[in-house]
Amino acid sequence: MKYVLLFTSPTDDTWQRLPEDRQAAIYGEIMTWWQKHEANGVIVGGERLQAGTTATTYRTGDDLSVQTIDGPYIEAKEEVSGFGVIEVESLDAALELARSWPALCVSGEGVEVRPVFEM
Repeated sequence: MKYVLLFTSPTDDTWQRLPEDRQAAIYGEIMTWWQKHEANGVIVGGERLQAGTTATTYRTGDDLSVQTIDGPYIEAKEEVSGFGVIEVESLDAALELARSWPALCVSGEGVEVRPVFEM
C-alpha cells in the first residue's frame, strides 16, 4: 500500500532559535533516515519544499473566477515542509515509520500519514 507522509513545520522561528550545531545534527539524522528507507525500497519518492511564502495559489472565487494569490492560501501556524511517498504492507507500518521521523524532536514538527487513493 502507498502512503504519503506530509512533514509539517511551524511557521514561526522555532528552527532558527535552535543552535546551529543542533540544526545540523537533526538534518544529519533526517538524511540518514531518508537514505536508509530509500535504499530498502520503502521511500519511493518525495521532496523537501521551499517555504510557504514562495507559493502561488490558484483559488476559485464565489463567482467561479480563478484568483491568483501569492503565498500560501491560508494563514496557519504550520505548513507542509516536505513529503515522502512510501510503500509498505499496512497502515501500522506507515505509522511506525512516521513515528520515527527524526525532526519530531523539535517542538511543533509533525507528520501526517495519508493513504494514496488507488483506482
